[in-house]
Amino acid sequence: MAEENDKQVQEETASSGEEKRWYSLRVISGKERKIKERIELEIERSGWKSFVTQVLVPTEKVYKIRNGKKVISERNILPGYILIEALPSLLSGEVVQAIANIPNVIHFLGRDNPIPMRVSEANRMLGKVDESQEAGEAMIEPFIVGETVKIIDGPFSEFVGDIQEVNEEKKKLKVIVKIFGRGTEVELNFMQVEKTS
Repeated sequence: MAEENDKQVQEETASSGEEKRWYSLRVISGKERKIKERIELEIERSGWKSFVTQVLVPTEKVYKIRNGKKVISERNILPGYILIEALPSLLSGEVVQAIANIPNVIHFLGRDNPIPMRVSEANRMLGKVDESQEAGEAMIEPFIVGETVKIIDGPFSEFVGDIQEVNEEKKKLKVIVKIFGRGTEVELNFMQVEKTS
């Protein structure tokens, strides 16, 4: 009987037009996807779908050059965090406790009384995720000045050098390579090099 009353209250609140908000959940870094799956199972099992509507691991697509081939992978934008969309009036008590008790979950921002993210903050994070999903061309994993790269295309193929300058707009690098014992500056595009690590 109490369970029926809970469901009725949840349905009434869900239909009352209350605005859903995003919450930040601190988790063990590197375990985000597994924890997301566990949270989704708990939501399904407990019948919370009407008020805990989304669980998201914020990622962006990046591509790396490996063995001369372009490989697309996903990189966490916020390592150690999961975003949860829910109705504020119902994300409390039992629900918070059940999620917090999932292995590798540390706590919500606000611990037992989760604090919603500012709308602007949530939109910025979600916008970054959406952009990366929609972009036909994934972003290249960023290059850093001083990093060592191997040239994989062009006349200097197989040479190794250090990045001296990165031009994100033009997608070009200036790399210093040793030719006949002297450092020579070579300008290359991002697709002509791969990281050595």
